[in-house]
Amino acid sequence: MTDVHSFNNISLSGRGGSNPGLLKINSGGIQWKKQGGGKAVEVDKSDIVGVSWMKVPRTNQLGVKTKDGLYYKFIGFRDQDVASLTSFFQSAFGKTPEEKQLSVSGRNWGEVDLNGNNLTFLVGGKQAFEVSLADVSQTQLQGKNDVLLEFHVDDTAGANEKDSLMEISFHIPNTNTQFVGDETRPPAQVFHDNILKVADVGAGVEEAVVTFEGIAILTPRGRYNVELHLSFLRLQGQANDFKIQYSSVVRLFLLPKSNQPHTFVVISLDPPIRKGQTLYPHIVMQFETDSVVESELSISDDLMNTRFKDKLERSYKGLIHEVFTTVLRWLSGAKITKPGKFRSSQDGFAVKSSLKAEDGVLYPLEKGFFFLPKPPTLILHDEIDYVEFERHAAGGANMHYFDLSIRLKTDHEHLFRNIQRNEYHNLYSFISSKGLKIMNLGGAGTAEGVAAVLQDNDDDDAVDPHLERIRNQAADESDEEDEDFVGAEDDDGGSPTDDSGEDDDSDASDADGGEKEKSVKKEPKKEASSSKGLPLKKKALATEEGSSKKKTQKKKKDPNAPKKAMSGFMYFSQMERDNIKKSNPGIGFGDIGKVLGDKWRQMSAKEKEPYEAKAQVDKKRYKDEISDYKNPQPMLVDSGNDSDSN
Repeated sequence: MTDVHSFNNISLSGRGGSNPGLLKINSGGIQWKKQGGGKAVEVDKSDIVGVSWMKVPRTNQLGVKTKDGLYYKFIGFRDQDVASLTSFFQSAFGKTPEEKQLSVSGRNWGEVDLNGNNLTFLVGGKQAFEVSLADVSQTQLQGKNDVLLEFHVDDTAGANEKDSLMEISFHIPNTNTQFVGDETRPPAQVFHDNILKVADVGAGVEEAVVTFEGIAILTPRGRYNVELHLSFLRLQGQANDFKIQYSSVVRLFLLPKSNQPHTFVVISLDPPIRKGQTLYPHIVMQFETDSVVESELSISDDLMNTRFKDKLERSYKGLIHEVFTTVLRWLSGAKITKPGKFRSSQDGFAVKSSLKAEDGVLYPLEKGFFFLPKPPTLILHDEIDYVEFERHAAGGANMHYFDLSIRLKTDHEHLFRNIQRNEYHNLYSFISSKGLKIMNLGGAGTAEGVAAVLQDNDDDDAVDPHLERIRNQAADESDEEDEDFVGAEDDDGGSPTDDSGEDDDSDASDADGGEKEKSVKKEPKKEASSSKGLPLKKKALATEEGSSKKKTQKKKKDPNAPKKAMSGFMYFSQMERDNIKKSNPGIGFGDIGKVLGDKWRQMSAKEKEPYEAKAQVDKKRYKDEISDYKNPQPMLVDSGNDSDSN
């Protein structure tokens, strides 16, 4: 059995702040995932070259160094966690964690330790601070004794912290014995040269590897020149300029638009960039699908033969979105997500829908859903509690659309509206294949009964329990509307009613008759919209009866009429409703009905038999009573003489 150590509220520390998340340590390596989704860190056991512990204010810090030179700092461990994890690292990883101490003296002079791409400043043998040289954009020698390190201007750094480290200066006196120099090269020059070797920065580091001009970006909106550098990308627009480190790039998405000559390229960031008070976790770019570009990369031969060997080519010629994502993928190290197996009714990769007040497209991907372009919304399958197919908000008159509700485990809900009816079967099959819980079915979408129907019947209506429910509701509404029209036929043709008096007042409010003309013009439109679900014959009857539209009052229910018979399900509901309330405190009225319906569907015919028997008895009772109600027997009159009674 694999021994797994799991810790909540463990923060990953970096120059841009700290983010809390879930940390798991097992014999295979270390995994950390940010709370609420986003950035994730996976370190394989074979990549770990060093582990260290450090006591920091109010908690403990775990340092993990990899063979690639990366250094991860996880903060939030208790004292008892240190002992248990130390023994685990020794047994599972074969590494004894190093004990480091934090300097709290406040002195700003000490020694510098260059280890990999990390710079550690030591005071009295204890660590005062530590910075990653991968964040260094420039190093300058000022005078003979000062070395200035400038860090990348990262627009994502301010998402979690108000302050961010921008530069730091070191003074190396000529008497320094750690970096020994000579008359031509003072110790500061030796220190500067060592920084250049480790951080791999130089005079040409600010030169862009490749530049794409005039790219349309939908969020944040505008046209930008996109520069791809060795360690960051830059968006230069007329009003805004963003500089983003590759360490903030979580994933790339390459998503073609259905039936349109454009392709989305989405760069997901964690932390996001900030524009005013708005955070942008996704940069949505739009490329012309057929546009061809020819570019040559400005990278030194040493880097091409070492770091980017068998990854990048010296020059590219091809579709602009493919060239852009290929170069960015290897510079940033982020993976590319493309459309999966889902196909729409028009053989596209997405379905048209609306989120909030914005129209867009919903991409069902292999590990999530992505709504584009605005607001860009990424929903991972792991975050979903259940999905629910809902009747379109327009009601039974509009059966060409439906809505899809996705409920997250955090109780947040996304409602995607106005999805075309012919996309239902494709979405339903895709969601079922992913094992996501479909609330309409009362269980997982991969239920055996549903799968059997899908295999045996190709008719969408037959495999669709949700549409059957919608169809029944629409039929009920149509019946109600038919009753109104039947009532109109029985009316007196053109006699005014109490409701029509209000219409007369509104019509007479304009002396010129303008309101009358407007109401006459609107009459056919109202009839056309309401007649979608009505027989044509009844519509014609209604128009023949009179041109003025009248509201009819429903007949009052006779209190002496017999009570209608109850079904077996209703008897079952009466028996089980209180039990469900007791076992689910605070459950809503609508949810009780869903639970009862699920239980009833799962019952066998034998289990339903007692309730069905009661229903049959009640049905016979209602049949007898309704017959007597409709055909009352004449009352018997006593014909005896009054004198006899006396």
